[in-house]
Amino acid sequence: MENYFENMTEAEARKQILDMVSAYCADFHMKGQDAPYKEGDRIPYARRVYDSDEMCSLVDSALDFWLTMGRYTREFEKSLAEYMGVRYASAVCSGSSANLLAFMALTSPLLGDRRVKRGDEVITVAAGFPTTVTPIINYGAIPVFVDVTIPQYNIDVTRLEDALSPRTRAVMIAHTLGNPFDLRAVKDFCDRHGLWLIEDNCDALGSRYDMTGDGSYRLTGTIGHIGTSSFYPPHHMTMGEGGAVYTDDALLNRIIRSMRDWGRDCICESGQDNRCGHRFDGQYGELPKGYDHKYVYSHLGYNLGITDMQAAVGCAQLRKLPAFTERRKHNFGLLRKELESVSDRLILPEAAPHSDPSWFGFCMTVREGLDRESIVRYVEDHGVQTRLLFAGNFIKQPCFDHIRGDESFYRVCGELSETDRIMRDTFWVGVYPGMTDDRLMYMARIIREAVLRQ
Repeated sequence: MENYFENMTEAEARKQILDMVSAYCADFHMKGQDAPYKEGDRIPYARRVYDSDEMCSLVDSALDFWLTMGRYTREFEKSLAEYMGVRYASAVCSGSSANLLAFMALTSPLLGDRRVKRGDEVITVAAGFPTTVTPIINYGAIPVFVDVTIPQYNIDVTRLEDALSPRTRAVMIAHTLGNPFDLRAVKDFCDRHGLWLIEDNCDALGSRYDMTGDGSYRLTGTIGHIGTSSFYPPHHMTMGEGGAVYTDDALLNRIIRSMRDWGRDCICESGQDNRCGHRFDGQYGELPKGYDHKYVYSHLGYNLGITDMQAAVGCAQLRKLPAFTERRKHNFGLLRKELESVSDRLILPEAAPHSDPSWFGFCMTVREGLDRESIVRYVEDHGVQTRLLFAGNFIKQPCFDHIRGDESFYRVCGELSETDRIMRDTFWVGVYPGMTDDRLMYMARIIREAVLRQ
């Protein structure tokens, strides 16, 4: 084995390794992937979908042994920005980190009078995932919770004006399970009142929205000032852990990159020195003139970068994303058709007007008189994995026990009656691109059985 690569160039040796990895993947990972579904096999709500492309990219990166952000990260950020149709994309270590970074960017002193300060308000919803809201509270700003609508499960835009106050600075909400919120109304509201808009796009990568009515769809996440994505395994594409923040705004991008990378002022990449040519001749803060620019910090920042091996997987996944999106739409449509016969018992999901969703899940709300728990138990007992709509009503979660009702931490605008109904009556199943038609047909049959037996 010591002489295995004797007489080979590095490029030849690398090709030999990657050919073996491809064969390994085919023999030990892909076999049985296309086998017909057998009743009793577990049907997960989500699963990574990959092949030898991802595995070879991962190993290729490992052979470089450039463990932090490197050539694959640069490729991924460039390719993601091109796919999204924006100028800038920054890879980060998770979707939750992406949301943290997106919100904290709005607190930068570089934004002047538009920066979000402690005590300022941010309009959002309680029917969602915690990390859309957590950065707001942790910073000391005040989330203002607005109700949502069923069966779209997104913000009730008729409540926006009521939620507005002199302290409102931003709106930060997610596109629920891939279904875009009413971007026309929300964007108009933000524009009229000079508010920032962050689109939490973690569950909606590939979803599109027509802002003008002329059929010129834009990808969600690109219509607000900042968009975020998650690449955790259940999401539209994966790199294991990972996420991204994207924007068209050069100043916001500068802030995002600074805060992601320890808060530093320097824009040199890892391993690079003195890109600007002024490493030792600047004056910053109250530091001595000429202080090494690589150790100048313009923000209170973090280390939220990814590894190049994650980015390598992401590059391969991104090439498959259009096909993943089409399969998600197909799977959603098939489930919707098969469950139409029980729409008198289940409220079935509906796409937002002017939207073309890349669905993350198929969300259902039981109608009055039915019990969600018994339906979910039946479905789970028959091998179909279910999920609730994340936190339900986030305010009812134990993490609010010590602040519940304290308006110095949060504010509620009106009643959250539909949010509470989602907490009690809503569940969803997966439509991930590895889901086959036979599995979808079985899922639909089991869900029909579950609701008809009550």
